[in-house]
Amino acid sequence: MSSPHLARRLAQLYIGLSLYGASAALIVRGGLGLEPWGVLGQGLAKLTGLSLGVVSIVVGAAVLLLWIPMRQRPGLGTVSNVFVIGITMDATLALVPGGHGLAARIPLLVAGIVLNGVATGLYIAARFGPGPRDGLMTGLHRLTGRSVRLVRTLIEVTVVAVGFALGGSVGVGTVAYALAIGPLAQLFLRLFAIPEPAGGGAAVATGSPEGAILPR
Repeated sequence: MSSPHLARRLAQLYIGLSLYGASAALIVRGGLGLEPWGVLGQGLAKLTGLSLGVVSIVVGAAVLLLWIPMRQRPGLGTVSNVFVIGITMDATLALVPGGHGLAARIPLLVAGIVLNGVATGLYIAARFGPGPRDGLMTGLHRLTGRSVRLVRTLIEVTVVAVGFALGGSVGVGTVAYALAIGPLAQLFLRLFAIPEPAGGGAAVATGSPEGAILPR
């Protein structure tokens, strides 16, 4: 694998993960409802008193442990995902104030969702392995034989229900995210796709984006 090719993949990986954390923070600041795992994270943050970023890291690590009995193999992107998203989320929350009124909240929500799509395309197209939550989804899909769509839906309904019960925010933003992220991610996956170098070469813990739109 050529050095420029690897350098581009690494840049996409870490830029994508950083933007993902920033986008999650913008959605939080919008105050109109979070994406499914964000609802769970916010609920756990209220329960424990930890920051959203720290909760994201703890939840990511816990989900990663579930890979062991499913014999899932993490990649560089998988491990990086656990830490980078949480760190950049807390950093962005410290810098960006919450919106007051719909005139501020709606742009924050829209910017967060669009940036999340950009981040998803960057991260997944780098092909350094799925995020912990997507690995859980594909692992359960393989073990149960159920469709990826069904497994993902059941996981996300469960985390939203638990997060909401713990005080996480569910609202129009949750619905908007669910409707928009698929098309956005597919668009940016195509835009940021990295062609294989001539002659191939072993990729480092690559992961297929099929059926795994969300890097988290």
